[in-house]
Amino acid sequence: MSSMDELLASWNEKFRPHADGAQLPPHHSHCLACGPDNPHGHHIAVRRQGEEVHATHVFDERHVGAPGIAHGGAVATVFDDLFGFLLYFTGGPAVTRKLEVLYDSPVILGTTYDLAARVIRTEGRKLYMEADMKQLGGSPAASASALFLSVDVTHFDQGTPR
Repeated sequence: MSSMDELLASWNEKFRPHADGAQLPPHHSHCLACGPDNPHGHHIAVRRQGEEVHATHVFDERHVGAPGIAHGGAVATVFDDLFGFLLYFTGGPAVTRKLEVLYDSPVILGTTYDLAARVIRTEGRKLYMEADMKQLGGSPAASASALFLSVDVTHFDQGTPR
């Protein structure tokens, strides 16, 4: 079995019920946002809370844009991956079709942020999602909305080197 076959099989295993409060498994070990083995990654740990997913995150010097402030793309990466965890209990894999991030204030390096995401509605293959990020116990920093499209797990075979 190829490494891509193994990866696809492991992803397929993750699209199953997870208990409320459970920490959800990373998408894969080198995922940019949640992979524990990616030295450049965010290493976010996500848990299920009812029909939402939640995480806390501290952006660090690897994520810098302007001095002392997280790069907007780093913030978008975390939102995109957080949405990906909702797929664990929506029935299967999907891909980002549209991602919009609204920045309410600078995202400060070294500050702890709470994130939460939820599916707002589904229409056939379309999953509409929303998320928010605020300083721990504080004010909103950013919010996001996304449209994901459900796909078969074989969709990801397109990334396999030939």
